[in-house]
Amino acid sequence: MNLVKKNYSTFPSIIDEFLKPDWFGGLQNFQATVPAVNIKETDTNYTLELAAPGKSKDDFVIEVDHNVLTVASETKTENEQKEAAGRYTRREFSYTSFRRAFTLPETVNTEDINANYENGVLHITLPKKQEALPKPKRLIDIM
Repeated sequence: MNLVKKNYSTFPSIIDEFLKPDWFGGLQNFQATVPAVNIKETDTNYTLELAAPGKSKDDFVIEVDHNVLTVASETKTENEQKEAAGRYTRREFSYTSFRRAFTLPETVNTEDINANYENGVLHITLPKKQEALPKPKRLIDIM
C-alpha cells in the first residue's frame, strides 16, 4: 500500500512562487543557526568551544548569573545601493543573533572564568574550585 499523496495540479502554488530564491538578486538561502559547542573536562577545568566564524570578540556578551553561563551575540548590518538621483534601487538588512545558556556544576569557580576568541572559535575556560580538584595519592604507613 502506498501512502504518498500526489498533487496533480498544473497550477503552481502562489506561495511556492513567493518563496522562490533570487527574486531581483535577493537572498539565496536564509538560515538561522546556533553555533556548535564542544565541552571538554580536564582535572583542573572545563572548556567550552563555540564555533562562531566571521565575528569579532566585541560581538559577544558572556554573563554568569545564579550558576548559569549565558553566551550571546547580535550583529546588524545594512547594505545600500543607490541610483544617481538618490533613490534606492536595493536596500538589504541583515540581522543575526544567538543565545546559548549552560547550567554550571557546583564545582566551577565562577570568579575565575575567562574567554578568548581566536580563528573563529570562542574558548571559555571554567576552572574548578580547589575542593573539586583531584587529591594526590597519600601513602599510609603501616605500624
